[in-house]
Amino acid sequence: MLGDRARLISRNYPMSCERENNRTCINYKIDKIDVHPEKRQREKVEDEDEEVIAKKSLRQSDDATTLSLVHFSMPSVDAAVDQSAGDNSDSSSLIHGIGRDNSISCVIRCSRSDYGAVASLNKSFHELITSGEVYRLRRQYGVVEHWVYFSCQLLEWESFDPIRRRWMHLPTMNPNECFQFSDKESLAVGTELLVFGKEVMSNVIYKYSLLTNSWSSGMRMNAPRCLFGSASLGEIAILAGGCDSQGNTLSSAELYNSETGTWNTLPSMNKPRKMCSAVFMDKKFYVIGGTGGREPKLLTCGEEYDLETGTWTEIPSMSPVRSGTASEAEAPATTEAPPLVAVVNNELYAADYAEMAVRKYDKVNRVWTTVGRLPERAASMNGWGLAFRACGDRLIVIGGPRAVGEGFIEVNSWVPSEGPPQWDVLGRKRSGSFVYNCAVMGC
Repeated sequence: MLGDRARLISRNYPMSCERENNRTCINYKIDKIDVHPEKRQREKVEDEDEEVIAKKSLRQSDDATTLSLVHFSMPSVDAAVDQSAGDNSDSSSLIHGIGRDNSISCVIRCSRSDYGAVASLNKSFHELITSGEVYRLRRQYGVVEHWVYFSCQLLEWESFDPIRRRWMHLPTMNPNECFQFSDKESLAVGTELLVFGKEVMSNVIYKYSLLTNSWSSGMRMNAPRCLFGSASLGEIAILAGGCDSQGNTLSSAELYNSETGTWNTLPSMNKPRKMCSAVFMDKKFYVIGGTGGREPKLLTCGEEYDLETGTWTEIPSMSPVRSGTASEAEAPATTEAPPLVAVVNNELYAADYAEMAVRKYDKVNRVWTTVGRLPERAASMNGWGLAFRACGDRLIVIGGPRAVGEGFIEVNSWVPSEGPPQWDVLGRKRSGSFVYNCAVMGC
């Protein structure tokens, strides 16, 4: 019966209808119509799965808002599929009585944390979640949740839901000593988390799939590279610059489509660069900072790639100005981390690790201004070990105080507005305080 089956949880999807820190939680409530015992027994014999359900509602505890699934609807998601299902009383309609269209309309508005419970209801719900169809429809209708994925232990990854403030542990990556101790880049695109690194003689890519909750390897881009700049926009991502297996600095770029699993070569940048950063802003791709040329000299310019025209434009003084501390000590440029930059609401921000300051880029005048301070406990080593990311409409800083042995990690959040940053601690846990890699998945 549906009331019992709703308690089954898939191994691949964690149950999340638990209250943690009194935060928002989606609860499912099923009310049944009382039926005469003899009639109920007869219906059970005819079809055990067809239980008479009067209503099923989504209740959100923070504002007591109730959405009735029976009356809730939206523009057609896939009229052809709904018509093909017709009035058949099987699981193809997902929620029998309201049809597949309205069923999907409700599911795409559930939290990602609830999809483990949804997938366990029946075969059709399981296929809807694990095929990725529900995430494609969420993007189509602008329903996106951003989760943070980060690694503070080699081969170990965790995710954090900033809305419900929940920590989730991913499966351990396959052991690979060469890959484990090499420099790695990470990127979240669509429903995938990609981790790039080096083996003895070649580059390697590990892929975590949200749909299967598992890691795999074997992906190959057209021009393997490391130490590149990358950013994603929905189901696509662009990787630019970096260096090849012989150490040559690259100006080439590639576009990855997570829906098709294909790599397409893009026109090359104006300058070769590695150890750079990248963002999407105003639907254009930007590469910022890094080092280039024969000598490891810091580049202050950026480059803009227009996806519509397929052209690169150099932008002077786009890299955030570094503190004078490093230059005064004449430290090599490669000792510093790539620029810590993030875009929220098409505004570019940067973290100045030396001054512990947050800066904002003026796109009109092409200058950087200081807007406030970073969280005080977010320590780093020349910028390494500190995560500074955009997470939906907020900036996220992940880090902790430097400590010998196991310390703790904090997730700090600020929604940019007028005035200096006011950081909200979303979560804290015992962990290594050095963040090796971090990416944000929005789906």
